[in-house]
Amino acid sequence: MSDNNTHQLDDSDFITLEFDDGVTVECEIMGVFESGGKEYIALIPDDGSDDVYIYGYKEISDDEFELIDILDDDEFERVTEDFEKFTDDPE
Repeated sequence: MSDNNTHQLDDSDFITLEFDDGVTVECEIMGVFESGGKEYIALIPDDGSDDVYIYGYKEISDDEFELIDILDDDEFERVTEDFEKFTDDPE
């Protein structure tokens, strides 16, 4: 992920990620969920894969947020487990 990881929300539920290597990927915002007292966001890349990108989420204002890379392996494992519970929940 690039150093510029602040994004603005608009009427769509899509954002464009730009990685350090210059590759950009359009992603649909699947949702924001909580794990361990922090908020995270799940993104579905529009590239035909079954991948889901999960980042830390920090709301800056009503229409702007920051994505935070999850660098700790234990945190990432916990967050992905909570994400699976979030997606399996029928509510």
